[in-house]
Amino acid sequence: MAKLKVDQAMKRAKAHMRKGEMAEARALYEAILADYPKNERVKTALAELSGPVKVAAPVKGAASGATEPPAEVFAKLSQAYQAGRLQDVHAMTGQLLGQYGNSGKLWNFRAAVSSNLNLLSDAEQALRNVVRLQPDMVAAKSNLGVILERLGKLDEAEECYRAVIARTPDFAEAHNNLGNILKSAGKLAEAQACYLNAIARKPDYVDAHYNLANTLRERDLLEDAKQQYFKTLKLQPKLAEAWYGLGQTMAALKSLPEAVEAYQRALAVKPGYVPAMVEQLRDQSHLCDWRACDLFAQHATQLGITGDAALPFPLLPFEDNPAHQLARSRNFAKSLLPPAAPVSTIKPTSPEGRRIRLGYFSADFHDHATMFLMAGILRHHDRSKFEIFVFSYGKNKDGAQRDQVLDNVDQFFDVRDMSDSDLITLARAQNLDIAIDLKGYTRDSRLEPFAARLAPLQISYLGYPGTLGCDFIDYIVADPVVIPPEQRGGYHEKIIYLPDCYQPNDNTREISTKAMTRAELGLPEDGIVFCCLNNNYKIMPTEFAIWMRVMAKVEGSVLWLWCNNDVAKANLSAAAEKQGISGDRLIFAGYMPQSKHLARLRHADLFIDTFNVNAHTTASDALWAGLPVVTLAGKQFAARVAASLLSAVGLPELITDTPAAYEELILKLAQNPDMLSDIRTKLAANRQTKALFDTEGYTRGFEQGLERAFAQRLAGEAFSDIAVSV
Repeated sequence: MAKLKVDQAMKRAKAHMRKGEMAEARALYEAILADYPKNERVKTALAELSGPVKVAAPVKGAASGATEPPAEVFAKLSQAYQAGRLQDVHAMTGQLLGQYGNSGKLWNFRAAVSSNLNLLSDAEQALRNVVRLQPDMVAAKSNLGVILERLGKLDEAEECYRAVIARTPDFAEAHNNLGNILKSAGKLAEAQACYLNAIARKPDYVDAHYNLANTLRERDLLEDAKQQYFKTLKLQPKLAEAWYGLGQTMAALKSLPEAVEAYQRALAVKPGYVPAMVEQLRDQSHLCDWRACDLFAQHATQLGITGDAALPFPLLPFEDNPAHQLARSRNFAKSLLPPAAPVSTIKPTSPEGRRIRLGYFSADFHDHATMFLMAGILRHHDRSKFEIFVFSYGKNKDGAQRDQVLDNVDQFFDVRDMSDSDLITLARAQNLDIAIDLKGYTRDSRLEPFAARLAPLQISYLGYPGTLGCDFIDYIVADPVVIPPEQRGGYHEKIIYLPDCYQPNDNTREISTKAMTRAELGLPEDGIVFCCLNNNYKIMPTEFAIWMRVMAKVEGSVLWLWCNNDVAKANLSAAAEKQGISGDRLIFAGYMPQSKHLARLRHADLFIDTFNVNAHTTASDALWAGLPVVTLAGKQFAARVAASLLSAVGLPELITDTPAAYEELILKLAQNPDMLSDIRTKLAANRQTKALFDTEGYTRGFEQGLERAFAQRLAGEAFSDIAVSV
């Protein structure tokens, strides 16, 4: 019976090999070896299959006069290969090829072991010899494409796959691999067609199903992507990456509980899978599901520091530690971003007789927090000194902010559908002097083109509250409050210190004058309204517990929170109930257009800030609307933004330095109406006179920082910190 079972498996495996189905053949051989580990025929067959490379029939007439090495030589090679002695196999094939240089089978063996040893140039040469000796072996041609792809020779790899498809249209792997090449070039529709071709020829082809799902998600065909992930997981339930992709799709569909469940399934089949853990933490924080804090505490150092690279931004709310944020950013940049091109890649040219060419890059050139802040800069840039270019890689969303951008720049490029290489070519063709990234590690970021150098000087600004940890960003824009001297070591870049606040503001933002009552907003007519309209992910148990203690002491008070997710509302209400505060005292606000949002803030009494990630644009909104903000100044950039804003608006008395002092100040203001009224009066005066809302003055200081940094680059000097004084 055993012999019959082995023979059947061998026949089935060889049938797969004739069709180019290497993975299926390999799986059969490995399955039979699990039952019969001493079967030499199967060991030899598996070794000859040799990883991804199909073994050819012997080539007659070697130069030495011999046809092939003797069978016992191949048996010895196979045994060594199965034992994992790859270096020995590599050395043995090298010696044998001196005598049997026309053996396609031996070259095939050489290619497989070289590939497994990551000796890619050696594998390429071996496969080229197989293709030369046996041009009918389409699998070898396809595997040559795989090696060329790993070597970054994408055009040649594409030629290989297309040649295989032309010769053998039913070779599913070649369709799939061609799809991967096209997808990497940003040709998503063409890649999608390739994956469908692969599946049509091989309906149970897991890789093609998975690649198709990813492509559909990247094309924002989210419902289709969801169904495709389900198909993939039906074929391979333990494919953690597919569970992860399903989680990302469900998150994009605003189905966060289902996203969390998908990430948990990914982690169940692949414990320690860092990307899934990071996204689970992100979505749980948006749901105010604070079990995430325990998960983070268990894996804090593994997440992007001692373990695999982790996207830094979703982890900011979980701890206030500049050193850890720096380590995560460096690890992410080193592991998942392209190597940094040298600063010398693009030589600076003197701007004498012309304007400095300044390029802004973002996905948010529409009605977005970043543009609400930046509109004033774009309007006030000194156009006699600066020529402004915008590169937009976000969705094309029309609106007032988009119109303002278009009205206040020299060139606007919609590059969303461009590949990185095409974007690099386009940006360099504009001869930019300074390229400014406005996204960092936030959602929809696109740092890869910056690694190749888009301009002689590259700067991180506004979008990401922390270090990027990568060698291709020369400066970060900050101020002495968000990066105090004692925390300077937490930042990889050199720093342009602006004199007051790093954050720009637009002092022409309209506040609606339409009458609005507390009742219309769901607020009580009487009693203190504490307000925190920050995004939910910023709220953590420590500050929430303080808020509940204060509310217990301030009779009739309510807490006004921004929330558009029913699960998050339920979690927050339940957390309040656990601490003795009725869930009815939490009032939830939803989306409003900007001018109405600013107007509604005037119905609150006091904005109380979150800790590890402060209110940023939201704090500026509050102060512009005349609403005082109480904050706790932490250590990392994200935890010190509100302190910077309050310093620049002349209200340092609202900055605290311990949780106890934060709690005490909130309670004191709530219980002393005259004191709170005096603060509001002071804010009303200061917003017209202090630096925070001096848009034109801010722009002049910002421009001075850019000019000084570019002057260093032009002079060939080493970059150094710059302190702007105006």
